[in-house]
Amino acid sequence: MITVVGSINLDLIATVERLPAPGETVPGDSFRTAPGGKGANQALAAARAGGEVRMIGAVGKDGFATEALACLKESKIQLAGVREAAAATGTALIFVDAMGENVIVVVPGANATVLPGDLAKAHFEKGEIVLLQHEVPLATVKEAINLIAAAGGTSVLNTAPFLAEAANLLPMADYVVANETEFDLYADVLKLQGGDRAARMADFSAKTGHTVIVTLGAEGVIAVSPDGELAVPSLKITPVDTVGAGDTFCGYFGAGLDAGMSLEDALRRAAVAGALACLKSGAQPAIPHAKEVDEALAGA
Repeated sequence: MITVVGSINLDLIATVERLPAPGETVPGDSFRTAPGGKGANQALAAARAGGEVRMIGAVGKDGFATEALACLKESKIQLAGVREAAAATGTALIFVDAMGENVIVVVPGANATVLPGDLAKAHFEKGEIVLLQHEVPLATVKEAINLIAAAGGTSVLNTAPFLAEAANLLPMADYVVANETEFDLYADVLKLQGGDRAARMADFSAKTGHTVIVTLGAEGVIAVSPDGELAVPSLKITPVDTVGAGDTFCGYFGAGLDAGMSLEDALRRAAVAGALACLKSGAQPAIPHAKEVDEALAGA
């Protein structure tokens, strides 16, 4: 079982030739909406990877909620842990340029109401995988880490978005997944030692006894665990849209752990899935299904 405690959003996506500078207005090429939220994205990715998934979160009592939950319902993700809040459904405002790069503004809405008490009926079990991010209150993330540890399960903490006050959560998680910018920022806050990123990752793993994973975009993924360092390449692609690639990686990685894969195999499958997610626009619509990923792995 994979449980995702996290955000559920409706993404509002505009494409532009180039991203605007501060104070600048640029014309847009298109606009659309799509279900999103880091938690929901990761839950969908884990389900499309073949996992049995349940979601804990919140949406508003509004029209956005129906669209935000649509893909999760279609994928048979258990939604008993998703409640309606008085606040509006969370939204993400996304600009994507012609090169596939993006800037994102997240308005938490109902996601900010996901509190430790929402975990009371979760009943985590031994061997369960829990995926977490920073788009719900940090007290809830901390409580989930503690509960899954007590149950004998495994926590996977995706450190996005960067929040300096979340740094003390990283050493608690069994697996930490960050992109290169996030890790470097957290390394400064945690005062990790070493002359380069790999050395600071090794310092983190040595101090915590846990595994840290840094995604490097086109350069692949590097992981440092108590057993040593692993590097996994990415597929060579021309990205259309990088929105949701990191969430796809996390969902597939969690599903790999749940299926009993080795760290290297779970990383390799997740890296391929993350790359394939860049070949289509949007977050959830772009998350590949297991068959696509396995075919790409076989041809890599």
